[in-house]
Formats: sequence, structure tokens, C-alpha cells
Amino acid sequence: MGPALVTPHVLTVDAGIKDLRAADHLLHALAAELALPEGAFGCTHLVRGDRPRVALSLTLPSQPLLRTAQERLTGQGYEVTGGAPDAAGRAVVYPGVSSLTGTLTIAELLTRSAIDRVTVLGATDQASPDARLMTQNHVRPQWNDGQLVLTAMPAAGGVLVPFEVPNPTPCCADHSTTQH
Repeated sequence: MGPALVTPHVLTVDAGIKDLRAADHLLHALAAELALPEGAFGCTHLVRGDRPRVALSLTLPSQPLLRTAQERLTGQGYEVTGGAPDAAGRAVVYPGVSSLTGTLTIAELLTRSAIDRVTVLGATDQASPDARLMTQNHVRPQWNDGQLVLTAMPAAGGVLVPFEVPNPTPCCADHSTTQH
């Protein structure tokens, strides 16, 4: 699918969310509620400063859709502003994401979705088109210089997996029962 060829229309939704999992959940809920079209993008953005949080951005294919979304979200009490918080959003909702299930080749992933390229941690080259990626049904690419880039890492069995795992183990999760 590649990058969008039309000028995007972007808005930011600040719901005061503190973690990525809750932000992902809200993005999916808003995409369904607003009936976002196939060409829409929903991203998370880490906001630093006095009030660290995760803001959401929605990129819609037309100004009328943007206005409608802004009116509905504002009417629900969300803080909504024009533009994106930054250029490095983490894509959660994007064209083709629903087809990225199971194990796919990199070529299939690139053909089925808006992802432009796949990089592999520790490698100097891009991932081979015939390399297999076990998606774990959780593919979160990030915007980098105007391209949607998925970072992957090698896994057991000679496959790749997305760098971001669906259910990360919190730091120190198993330390609470360890005796010193």
C-alpha cells in the first residue's frame, strides 16, 4: 500500500492516558465508534514534560471527516487540537493492520499494509523479503522520516518478531517474591 498520496488531515486527542496499553485500547474504541475509513491512521505519542502521558493522533483522508471526528470527540469531553504532537507516532490503527496475523513473509507484510519497511535490531540491512515474521497479532510500526517502519528482532526457529511484544512483563515483576 505504501505511504498516503493525499495530504493528511490530523488531530490530537489528549485523554490524559498514562500507559500504552490503555492508549491502544482507546484508539481501537475510537476507530470503531467513529467508523474510521480504511485510509485512516491512529497513533500514540509519548508526551513528556510537567504532565507525562500518551496522546493519540488520528490522520483522516479528508477535511470533512476530520471536522466530524473533532466535533464528536470534543462533544464527548476529550481535549482535541489540530495537528500531531510529533512526527514519530507509533501506529496502532493503519491500513492493512487487520491482515497482519500469524506468520508472514516480510514481502507479504509490506504488500498487505501501509508499512514501508522492516528493520532488524543489530542488522545493517533491511529485512529480507522472504524472511518470516511471527506477528503475534501485535504489529506496531513507528513513523520515521515520513515512513512507517517496523522494528523486528530475531527469535527462536529462525523467524523474526516485532520488537514490541503484546504483553510485556513489567520490570521487577518476578523480584517481589525473590528472597535476598
